[in-house]
Amino acid sequence: MEVDEFEPDLATLSSHPAFAPMEGLNYRGRPNVVGVYHGGGGGRSLLFNGHVDTIPLGPIEAWTEGPLSGAVRDDRIFGRGAADMKGGLAAMTVAVQILLEAGVRPRGDIILEYMVDEELTGYGTLACILRGYKADAGISLETSDLCVQPAAIGRLWFTITLSGHAVSISRHWEGVSAIEKGIKIVHAIQGLERMRWADLHHPLYPDNRSALPCSVCMFNAGTFPSALPDRAVLRGSLGMMPYEERKDVEGQVIDQVMHTAQADPWLRKNPPVVEFKKTGGQGAEIPQDHPVVQTVSAAFKYATGTTPTISGRTGGADTRFLIKHGETPTVIFGPGTTSEMHAMNESVPIRNLRIATHTLALAIVDWCGADA
Repeated sequence: MEVDEFEPDLATLSSHPAFAPMEGLNYRGRPNVVGVYHGGGGGRSLLFNGHVDTIPLGPIEAWTEGPLSGAVRDDRIFGRGAADMKGGLAAMTVAVQILLEAGVRPRGDIILEYMVDEELTGYGTLACILRGYKADAGISLETSDLCVQPAAIGRLWFTITLSGHAVSISRHWEGVSAIEKGIKIVHAIQGLERMRWADLHHPLYPDNRSALPCSVCMFNAGTFPSALPDRAVLRGSLGMMPYEERKDVEGQVIDQVMHTAQADPWLRKNPPVVEFKKTGGQGAEIPQDHPVVQTVSAAFKYATGTTPTISGRTGGADTRFLIKHGETPTVIFGPGTTSEMHAMNESVPIRNLRIATHTLALAIVDWCGADA
């Protein structure tokens, strides 16, 4: 393959409308690696996309085996990133390798992308797009439990800051506790979740609870046990349907918080401040009957003798860049299990690796065409 190793360039990235600046972002010594197989001609091109970065390892002592051990036990491979998503990277690599070793020569071009920084921003994939990489279709090797997934939800992260009035606990009735006001906002966010469950629908997400979680997950307030807190910071996130626009959902959060604030005399005069993380956010999807979805589904059925489950991914994915900005309609299909993603003692079933590799090799032959 023709190999291209390059560090994402922040100056180039910052010119793209999908880029939002983030403090401390640095790609020195963190290259993307792209391999291109130039087909013999006459076939469709296929792009495989996967990320090499993982969440942090720790706590190290919580691992039965070391987080970088690659230990094999109970027909599983253990280690940080085994599911999310070193297993997917291995499957896409070996799928191409076994075809070439068997003397199969794909007609269409094949692009293998090993990118950085999916967990934080997704800008590794955006850098590949800005470098000119695109194809007639793509397959993202994110965790999918071997399901074929034409859609991925978006994720919106929010921070809500409230003020109170600090006094000594001995005169606490004369002050205003930011904790008590914050609890009202927590209940408001819970109410927003219930409204979104009732109002939003998608055929690939029959259970809105997993697609549209909405919760405050961090609550920080107070400086001393015997003083009323005058400030509270609430952080959380919510899931977005693939078809939702980020700005519309941001507006829903702001409206819900401010509606609650208007009903409280203190918060009405001291309104909460709502802010959003600027990176990530959008979901994305392609039609369920898109040819690449049909190709992967047929390959899976040939490899296993069973019909694959067609579902929506309940986590974010870099497909949002490939679909919306990269001119590459992309489906998600990977060996990793979502329940193992980011877990302690993360692992991937060896059986899943075999099935995924077999499926991807067949999909290449079907999509790209091939000469033996």
